[in-house]
Amino acid sequence: MSKQQAVLDWIDARFPLTSTWKAHVSEYYAPKNFNFWYFFGSLAMLVLVIQILTGIFLTMNYKPDAATAFFSVEYIMRDVAGGWIIRYMHSTGASMFFVVVYLHMFRGLIYGSYKQPRELVWVFGTLIFLCLMAEAFMGYLLPWGQMSFWGAQVIVNLFGSIPVIGPDLSVWIRGDYVVSDATLNRFFALHVIAVPLVLLGLVVAHLIALHEVGSNNPDGVEIKKNKDPETHIPLDGIPFHPYYTVKDILGVVVFLIVFSAIVFFAPTLPIGHNSYFLEMPNFDPADPLKTPPHIAPVWYFTPFYAILRAIPSFLGTQVWGVIGMGAAVVLIAFLPWLDRSPIKSIRYRGPKFKFMLVLFLISFFGLGILGAMPATSERTVISQVLSFVYFMFFLAMPFYTRNDVGSVPVPSRVTETNGKRQLMFVVYWLVAIGGATLFAKLV
Repeated sequence: MSKQQAVLDWIDARFPLTSTWKAHVSEYYAPKNFNFWYFFGSLAMLVLVIQILTGIFLTMNYKPDAATAFFSVEYIMRDVAGGWIIRYMHSTGASMFFVVVYLHMFRGLIYGSYKQPRELVWVFGTLIFLCLMAEAFMGYLLPWGQMSFWGAQVIVNLFGSIPVIGPDLSVWIRGDYVVSDATLNRFFALHVIAVPLVLLGLVVAHLIALHEVGSNNPDGVEIKKNKDPETHIPLDGIPFHPYYTVKDILGVVVFLIVFSAIVFFAPTLPIGHNSYFLEMPNFDPADPLKTPPHIAPVWYFTPFYAILRAIPSFLGTQVWGVIGMGAAVVLIAFLPWLDRSPIKSIRYRGPKFKFMLVLFLISFFGLGILGAMPATSERTVISQVLSFVYFMFFLAMPFYTRNDVGSVPVPSRVTETNGKRQLMFVVYWLVAIGGATLFAKLV
């Protein structure tokens, strides 16, 4: 017996290292027809690691104090060795986190990864999304720039519209009557310690629940139903390692090329007169006496912010807009029970679901564009229409998914990955992005 094996046996006798590796990696059998949509789960893990590591180095020089926070960020950018690239990696990583998470959620939507027996996997995923939103919002305040300060002021003030407890709740969140040093300190503590701990726990729960029921696939066929009678290994499954660990390297390489291009050449992501990853007003220190001409959240919050603005105030309170914004996120968790179709994958769904999905994508992109723009009467009306479409996708789902069967029957075994079908999905996304850009210019 080699020394390495002896050490491994010693560890296994005291900690389930080998059995855990086998259960979750080398002997975890995944469907053999994963396509590029399945890159984004592993990419989300990669970005999480990037954010944690860069965040640790940033906290070494950042000072959570209202008088020095902005200048400590400037110190990191100008005087700390390698500080600029760590800061840009962290700021770019925040946006890229939401890019891969939104694509990961979309993959679950089109392939029915939320349906039985993966309801709990989806619920854990939704909770992860909520934690990410909280983490991003609190981290956005820390640079203590103009948009950070006033964005936090606007969002926290929304809690004040909640009946009875609203005013006290907003004071409790801020730790003061206005966004101040106390707010910065508590947001720093939550951003660095509390929320990441919850996020990591949810990620572990998400993976454990996933590996308990098995991964879904583009056909929506349960591979555990077809096993070899002798080995009890799924006939349509292959070990996650080395097949998908190697395959994921391709996704990682492509992601890092895009990520590096943004970090080195366009860390603010300027498009037209706006910048989306780091807004230009945030390069000015926070000034409580000078309100920016237009206050808007970061791009990944803009669809929900547009829904908030689309719902008019009633009896002098904005509480209905706050409820609408919250419901737009919470409804995602109820997809497993709203979808009544026995079919999982969009490949074999009927035309009703596909039509509603297209409308949902249009509404989400449209709301995201409108949420980043100053409100006008025309834009408010468009936002109200798109918000209605957004909610109808969820609320009407029990009706349009029932008996919505496609012309192609669901196979009993998984089919090979169709390169033409994947290419068409890429074309759809390019058309959607091009249409959204044209819509932005017209509006």
